[in-house]
Amino acid sequence: MVDIQNQQDSRKVPLMKVGVRGVEYPVLVLDKVHHTQKTTCKADLFVNLPQHFKGTHMSRFIEIFHKYHTDLSMKHFLAMLGEIRQKLHAERAFGTLTFPFFIEKQAPVSGQHSMMSYECTYEGIVSDKSEEFFVSIMVPVTTLCPCSRAISEYGAHNQRGNVTVKLQSTAFFWIEDIIVLIEEAASCGLYTLLKRQDEKYVTEHAYNNPRFVEDVVREVYIALKNTNLFRWFSIEAENYESIHKHNAYAYTEYP
Repeated sequence: MVDIQNQQDSRKVPLMKVGVRGVEYPVLVLDKVHHTQKTTCKADLFVNLPQHFKGTHMSRFIEIFHKYHTDLSMKHFLAMLGEIRQKLHAERAFGTLTFPFFIEKQAPVSGQHSMMSYECTYEGIVSDKSEEFFVSIMVPVTTLCPCSRAISEYGAHNQRGNVTVKLQSTAFFWIEDIIVLIEEAASCGLYTLLKRQDEKYVTEHAYNNPRFVEDVVREVYIALKNTNLFRWFSIEAENYESIHKHNAYAYTEYP
């Protein structure tokens, strides 16, 4: 059969990325407690396209991705991108994999179990000379405003926010450990299931640990740096304010 994609293109316009986007697929990722967990992802997979090629073979992205989808640990994600690059005769391959990561959490007083979901993303770039890999983890948290607490005769306003870290690692790490690290930097973590005694604990714990977005970012920065696991990382915190129409935001990165 005629292979149109392999035909020559005379327009002399190289393309930085071509491929497939928004591929929804079941995947298996590493889990600290259960070794692995099943989840679903949205994947974007690309290669660069030299100017003399008319197109790339889109089906090969899916063929290779299917081969790896039952074992998508961090190192296998890069191996998958390497195979995509080689099979499509490209200089570079790019991939992004976004998935919900589930942790079973116990309520702080009642001990009731429920599942929490955290959005995680793998990002990779592979060439014949280098490999780059990043993990992003978004953790929902509670923060209580230090200013509101200091100036009010009773009570203080609090809000739910998201803390997102993007990590470039030099060693293996568990997603679960980073989630705990982030929750400990906030006024309090979130839970799917809370009984009345748990709600009392969470309310009082947040009141005793007031945090601005600036505080959260700085606390996470120090904790991540102290792990000595990451050559580079970024941190952003966004609070969905309860007494303002706008949000509060802070960002930094290391080094």
